[in-house]
Amino acid sequence: MLKSFLLVIVLMFSLCAASINPPTHAPQNLPMTAQEKKNLQFVLHWMREVIEAGHLELAAKYQAENYIQHNPSLNTGRDGFVEFFKKVSQPVNPIPSKLKNPPVVAGAKGDYVWLIFEEEKPLSHDSAKTYIDTNLEVLRIENGKIQEHWDSHMKAKGSGTVVTGVSPRPAIQWNTGKLSKEEEQTLALAKSELKDMLQYAHLEIAEKTMDPGYIQHNANFPQGRDGFLKIMRSRPGRRPEDAKPIKDEWIDPPVLLLVNGPYCLAMMDRTEKDPDDPSKTYHWNHFNVIRVEKGLIKEHWDDFIVN
Repeated sequence: MLKSFLLVIVLMFSLCAASINPPTHAPQNLPMTAQEKKNLQFVLHWMREVIEAGHLELAAKYQAENYIQHNPSLNTGRDGFVEFFKKVSQPVNPIPSKLKNPPVVAGAKGDYVWLIFEEEKPLSHDSAKTYIDTNLEVLRIENGKIQEHWDSHMKAKGSGTVVTGVSPRPAIQWNTGKLSKEEEQTLALAKSELKDMLQYAHLEIAEKTMDPGYIQHNANFPQGRDGFLKIMRSRPGRRPEDAKPIKDEWIDPPVLLLVNGPYCLAMMDRTEKDPDDPSKTYHWNHFNVIRVEKGLIKEHWDDFIVN
């Protein structure tokens, strides 16, 4: 009787705390060269030992001294990284053998490593519901060290004046790897959604390129291809009447495109008012990731703020 009662309570809690968007399940194995696999493991060890376990004395083992930081709340440089994490972490001993919060998708292409993290959070306006928050990370490896880092965080209020990292050349000009035939098809489908549909407003393309069971991880969107189209058809600039002739060039070009097997990541630069000084602006990075399955766009992640 007690067992049955407890089971009912667990089920009720699960229903009450149901997430409004789905978590990522069973990510596919991504094709990687031996060096790309090594780069990925190197980054995951850094996250486990330095970030999660708080052993900042190991930062020099993993990060270049002139580490370029694009997170708008942290000063650039390895010293800036260490200074920030000294305030928010304490060393854990012994260092855990596994990440407490591993990425739900992890890949590497060329000199880049890219990761998707998820965390379940309560809705601020409805405590009975939760949502799956998404954070995307991109790191560039150079000379065996982590040289550059981007993520999807906007500037935190109270972070004050931050010395922003400056790249020696655009992100897309570093080694992004060679594309296989499968990856060329992935890139073409990614462009159909991210460029032709979202920038040129040709939503009719979705019928040919998107799976009807399209999985949407942005909590502001309903699931499925029809849910995607319903919202997009109501947005100025993306409605059918706003369609423009499709061109090869992007209207809002990505600063980085990574294609890794069935996945394509597009990173854009964005400008926002500084929360500590509205007379100033700062840069942050917006991401989209799509996954292709059986020749159709099946899944989508981005950074978002819950409406």
